[in-house]
Amino acid sequence: MKNQKSTQLFKNAQKVIPGGVNSPVRAFKSVAADPIFIQKAKGPYLYDEDGNRYIDYCLSWGPMILGHANIFVLSGVEKAMSKGTSYGIPTVGETQLAEMIVSAFASIDEVRLVSSGTEAVMTAIRLARGATGRDKVIKFIGGYHGHVDHMLVSAGSGLMTLGSPSSPGVPADFAKHTLLAPYNNPEAVMELFKEYADQIAAVIVEPIAGNMGTVLPKPFFLNELRTLCNQHKSILIFDEV
Repeated sequence: MKNQKSTQLFKNAQKVIPGGVNSPVRAFKSVAADPIFIQKAKGPYLYDEDGNRYIDYCLSWGPMILGHANIFVLSGVEKAMSKGTSYGIPTVGETQLAEMIVSAFASIDEVRLVSSGTEAVMTAIRLARGATGRDKVIKFIGGYHGHVDHMLVSAGSGLMTLGSPSSPGVPADFAKHTLLAPYNNPEAVMELFKEYADQIAAVIVEPIAGNMGTVLPKPFFLNELRTLCNQHKSILIFDEV
């Protein structure tokens, strides 16, 4: 497979962008390769600068569920952009979108629209801490919740442990408020509640753990989290894309 152009473009990018990419997940380090540079996309396919075609299973991490350059989506975007690209103040469209989301999901009463998953997690955790007056949050080992400082933690010597920073620049004082438990292990969560009962603001979980290989929850695992959070008056946060 040809990749000369992508290789050169990556070298050019490294001169002006830290690491040559604007998100660590694009660096291709986990597959020991240089990133490919995409030129265009159509339907289920991506085309790189070297002319290679790929089937896109990531779909820009979710939003391209209708495929790339979908004619109906492009028509809607063109119509909206003809009225201006950004206003910085409320629009009717925001309310209409929120109404559509609320009507589609019985569990959703209100919606706050944000620009990224990291921002959504940051807001949800801040709300949980504000509502409960507590600081600690339980997350699951292997789960990914964006690049919020207190979510960038890794396990220590035990399976259930206080978090330690997994990225330079994250103060240990932030990480100490994150508690870790194995995914699909409600007993571990129960033990954390026993030890830190009055300090846990929230439990955050990927209902289907996508970051570690699309791991399905065991039967009743999520129900047990719901029960534990109710018992201890903690907030249960589902981080799902």
